[in-house]
Amino acid sequence: MEILEYYSLPQPDKDRWLGKLRESDWAAGQLLFWLLCSGAFRLLCGKTARVYLLTEGDDLVSFCTLAEQDDVRDTDLGPWIGFVYTFPAYRGHRYVGLLLDHAFQTAANQGAERVYISTGETGLYEKYGWRFDRLLPDMNGEPSRVYVKDV
Repeated sequence: MEILEYYSLPQPDKDRWLGKLRESDWAAGQLLFWLLCSGAFRLLCGKTARVYLLTEGDDLVSFCTLAEQDDVRDTDLGPWIGFVYTFPAYRGHRYVGLLLDHAFQTAANQGAERVYISTGETGLYEKYGWRFDRLLPDMNGEPSRVYVKDV
């Protein structure tokens, strides 16, 4: 397994991994694909936002982002891990934990005191050491579960 950062890749590799990302069956994965293709991802999520890809050979196993902003807006919270997804063939092996740890460690190395995740999931992030913090409205006004992990 290898973790790649999308923006650090040469263009041919970006294009190849974008093709794999497009195969995601998750609406938010399709949104991330569109945001990357259109150049809008860093406009929406912050100029230093990163996209992490967990790969195995030519396969995209899982992906997530680390950004100043996520779908919970207008708060002083951050940074945020978002767009967390594992392809069905790789689920059940806790591979996403590798990405969560990598993104968390990156944020910690950059001086973050805590890191946040906004999600509709219950029970997933707790097993990786995250704790439920509060409900906040997402960009659509829907309640989102905000998890936090202290550095």
